[in-house]
Amino acid sequence: MMSMNWNYPTSIWFGEKRINEIQKACDSLNIKNPLIVTDPGILKTNIIQKINESLTQKADIFSDVQSNPTGSNVEKGVLNFNANSHDGVIAVGGGSGMDVGKGIAFMAGQTRPLWDFEDIGDYWTRANSDVIKPIIAVPTTAGTGSETGRAGVYTNEITKEKKIIFHPKMLPSLVILDPELTEPLPKNLTAFTGMDALAHCIEAYSSNFFHPLSQGIALEGMSIVKNFLIRAYEDGTDMEARGNMLAASSMGSIAFQKGLGAIHSLSHPVGAIYNTHHGLTNAVFMPYVLKRNKNVIEEKMISLSRYLNLADYSFDGIMSWILELREKLSIPHTLKDLINDDSNFKKMSVMAKEDPSTGGNPVELEVSDFEELYQNSFYGKL
Repeated sequence: MMSMNWNYPTSIWFGEKRINEIQKACDSLNIKNPLIVTDPGILKTNIIQKINESLTQKADIFSDVQSNPTGSNVEKGVLNFNANSHDGVIAVGGGSGMDVGKGIAFMAGQTRPLWDFEDIGDYWTRANSDVIKPIIAVPTTAGTGSETGRAGVYTNEITKEKKIIFHPKMLPSLVILDPELTEPLPKNLTAFTGMDALAHCIEAYSSNFFHPLSQGIALEGMSIVKNFLIRAYEDGTDMEARGNMLAASSMGSIAFQKGLGAIHSLSHPVGAIYNTHHGLTNAVFMPYVLKRNKNVIEEKMISLSRYLNLADYSFDGIMSWILELREKLSIPHTLKDLINDDSNFKKMSVMAKEDPSTGGNPVELEVSDFEELYQNSFYGKL
């Protein structure tokens, strides 16, 4: 049996109107001068106003955050953070806002560049852990689960590659899961982010790595997605559905400590080059990767189909459920619907092979396998 290190996360305050306790959260972490980090879309809602109204002193806001965040987003945020003597971050938003917020808190006191801390081996030990600032994470989408993760994903604008930056202290010290904050999320983003949560759970569940704690969380996370994603999609005011999807999102991030796989390996290069939405891209690749992994994961998929109480207890039952779910959420079936360009498949296949997620895929894949998966997903060959 292989040797593994297991790490489980952080304090989570769950429930409606919990955002009103943001000052209590800051006090618990001794944050006196927080920087709110978010994205331009969140600024168009009343979410930041709610946060500032609940703070004893209005906080500064940094919102120079792209949907696929870049290293320069983090660098600009660090300059803002240090220039105004901030001592903690309130990271608000989807994966982009939270990842940039985590990156700013991590990098504010470092002397080495961001890319020196890529999730390779023990690169994280290069960081000075003593100067990493505390993070409060406030997700406004239910998909990425960045609030319970110890890493951030950033695009290197020079190499056009997405890189995973990791450090244990990038894990937020406190998370507020308030379903009311996800109510403004439009239907399409509810769908895309919900499918991202499903991708995290199903890849973690499929991985060969031994992590029974994550295995159970992934299984229940998929059950929650099955029961509540369509409800949240069809009625954004359904707080029970919104709350459950927030829980499933956090569970997906916890679960993928066990590993991810080729869904993410394929998605990261597409997002880096074409700036596609990560959750949507994962949703497109999902059935193609499951089909490629069928010989190894079939027994797990049969067990999953029973747990989800599908009509067909089989691998095909899972595939039918996912295809039907995507159709109900208006998710396109082919990669061509997203990028309409097949000229970079060879380049992206090399990037996918080198992606850290690849190691968790239950079937070992070569560059040629990734190219075939890009081709199949582009032309809809299942």
